[in-house]
Amino acid sequence: MKKSYKIEVDCANCANKMEIAANKIEGVKNASVNFMALKMNVEFEDGADVKSVMKEVLSACRKIEPDCEIMF
Repeated sequence: MKKSYKIEVDCANCANKMEIAANKIEGVKNASVNFMALKMNVEFEDGADVKSVMKEVLSACRKIEPDCEIMF
C-alpha cells in the first residue's frame, strides 16, 4: 500500500535525513520526501499497521527536526 502525506520540513538537508530515517522503520518498504512539494510518499510492507508505523516515522523525523509535522 502506498500513501502520500503532507509534511512540514524547514530545509532540504533535513528532508533527506528524514527520508533515510523513515526507510529504517519496520513496516516501511520505501519512503521518499519531496522537499519542494512538502510531501512524503510511503510504501508500506504487506500487513503493516499504517497508523502505528507512521507514528514511529514521525518520532524518527522529530529526532532530526523537533518541530516537524506529518499530517496523517
